[in-house]
Amino acid sequence: MERVVVTGVGLVTPLGVGTEASWSAALAAKSGVGPITLFDITDSYPCRIAAEVKGFDPTEFLDRKRIKECSRFIQFALAAAKLAVSDAGMELSDAERERAGVFIGVGMGGLELLEAATLKLNQNGPRKLSPYTIPALVANMAAGQTSILLGWRGPSLAHTSACASSAHSVGEALRWIQRGDADVILAGGAEASITPVGIAGFSAMFALSRRNDEPGRASRPWDRNRDGFVCGEGAGALVLESLTHARKRGARIICEMRGYGSTSDAHHITKPAPGGEGGARSMRAALRDARLDPTDVDYVNAHATGTQSGDLEEGHAIADVFGAHATNGDLWVSSTKSVMGHLLGAAGAVEAAMCVKALQTSLVPPTANLEDQDPECHLDCVPLTARERTIRHALSNSFGFGGTNATLVFSMLED
Repeated sequence: MERVVVTGVGLVTPLGVGTEASWSAALAAKSGVGPITLFDITDSYPCRIAAEVKGFDPTEFLDRKRIKECSRFIQFALAAAKLAVSDAGMELSDAERERAGVFIGVGMGGLELLEAATLKLNQNGPRKLSPYTIPALVANMAAGQTSILLGWRGPSLAHTSACASSAHSVGEALRWIQRGDADVILAGGAEASITPVGIAGFSAMFALSRRNDEPGRASRPWDRNRDGFVCGEGAGALVLESLTHARKRGARIICEMRGYGSTSDAHHITKPAPGGEGGARSMRAALRDARLDPTDVDYVNAHATGTQSGDLEEGHAIADVFGAHATNGDLWVSSTKSVMGHLLGAAGAVEAAMCVKALQTSLVPPTANLEDQDPECHLDCVPLTARERTIRHALSNSFGFGGTNATLVFSMLED
């Protein structure tokens, strides 16, 4: 079975356009949350804040024809892909492109375009819709357009599993390469759901923070005063390739991808199973796959979104899986959603990239706004300030509506 390594990272997030901009801001606990500007928000919305990608200019990455074909989430995906491929120094021959794939997970697709098209249809009739309407909004076109842009002719897949979508994309990419069915896969996720329906819909579920007057302090995983998550947008991409292929081309290897676990709670459409039982099984499956003991793990980038029940159930699950290693503070756990909000379908890939950067730099990003930790959470959640430590193995959790769970494990490469 092939070993799989990470050779490139690309990020477009509310913290910045570019991997280093995003990573530096995460380390500094610099929030990307602010008042919504992507549509005309009114006081009738209970939540009027979000983590938008600021200063994104698609012409820096794409020609105008392709921009016209793509809604916002696809543009994010293409930008992150180009950044990741550049970071990997990836130049494939025509033959190699036959075995290079693109897996990009998406939760909602082109929601803003669907809303606009519906309004135009109702107001002006069907003849006024653009012929690009459907190709620009369907979820698989993030992967499809990326495949076209790169000329990679291997498998092109879009995994849609709510907030675990892109974690599943990265995990399934691992499997394809391990089996020898592909040599290289650009794996990631994209989302752009800061729209009237997106914000109103999550607000109707009482899922979003209503700390409108303090947007930078609104996303508060594990804090006693948390009141919901903050909706974010963006994209993340990892270049995964077999160790054989990476070494053959003389690639810079950042780390190894060691494990992947996936489970279902089979419990409720939105609530996690009691005690985070499904997430715990996902973590155990990933550790078994990676052939690691829980005490081997140094860092967990948690799913923790800032909801009352979700944060605690994941905390209980981590304590259950890692035992005293977690509760005595040897395991560091943090949530980068505290600064970039919840990127929904893109969250898994972006947070996997956070683990990769932690391994690369020996730095752990903090949980911002964690000023008064919930006494029911008995973990070291790295409050407020980044820390330095040697990290051998890092784990990333992503959990989604419908009870779907995914866990990824990344490690320093060992011969």
